[in-house]
Amino acid sequence: MKMNRLRYALALLFLVGQWVYAQDTIPVQPMPDRHSEPIYSSEEMTRLMEFIAVDSPMPDKFLQTEDNVLTDPTASLAPFFAKLKRLDRPVRIVHIGDSHVRGHVFPYVMRRCLEDDFGMRAVEDLPVSYQTSGLAVETGREGVVYHILGVNGATCASYSTPERLQKVADLHPDLVIVSFGTNEAHGRRYSASEHTEAMRTMLAVLKQQCPGAAFLWTTPPGAYVRNGRRGPRVINPRTPSVVSTELRFARENGLAVWDLYDIVGGKERACLNWNAAHFYQRDKIHFTREGYIVQGLLLHEAFIKAYNDYVATGLE
Repeated sequence: MKMNRLRYALALLFLVGQWVYAQDTIPVQPMPDRHSEPIYSSEEMTRLMEFIAVDSPMPDKFLQTEDNVLTDPTASLAPFFAKLKRLDRPVRIVHIGDSHVRGHVFPYVMRRCLEDDFGMRAVEDLPVSYQTSGLAVETGREGVVYHILGVNGATCASYSTPERLQKVADLHPDLVIVSFGTNEAHGRRYSASEHTEAMRTMLAVLKQQCPGAAFLWTTPPGAYVRNGRRGPRVINPRTPSVVSTELRFARENGLAVWDLYDIVGGKERACLNWNAAHFYQRDKIHFTREGYIVQGLLLHEAFIKAYNDYVATGLE
């Protein structure tokens, strides 16, 4: 990132030098030129230089998608973004969730993108796969530290054991990303009230054990279920209820949320979009490597958009 900024600054200086030597003497009171680009103050230019470029990874085959953004009406992520902007120490993110997280591809893509954005001095450059731990190895230097703690088959309730939540707390997170919902939606007797209580319990423990941490909730991507024991697979009809419960919980608790389900098409198109792009594995619950890469890139895009908004507003 710093190298890109340096190259940009050198290019800017070169262009300014060429322009100065190619022009006549500049008058003391130049006439305003309405066709020129705006001239930014030093403070504004500094802020512009702090923006991070990000491209949209939304597949062309996806139909009826929404703008890929985080929802954070209370600016709950502002304190975390302030730490990320200063970057004067290791800034730690812990991503917890079910098998989509445990597969290590979806969150690892996010991790590597953030390391590219903010530098990877804080961690050792070690490969991560399904067979390895998702925990980063810190170097003690400043930068982004992104830990991955997923459990196959987990729901928010089953994940919330004292041992697992203590493991999260022991990593001293500045941000906890919480990604559940697929397995809740597979319960044929899904209860929104029980789901809400499980999220409330998890959040209360994590807030107590991780003082100063911010939280980002994410919704599930969408999945299919069997229509009967041997029937054909159909789109899981309970996912919209799970997503609605998570969105309501985030809203009522002032949490930031990334609604992956509705961003990629929601009830009408999410599963059809994943399927049309051949991003599902055979069970149509889990995703191919390419599908998880797209999810990681989408999370990164929404995250960086939110960070750039923070930089633009100058919130502290």
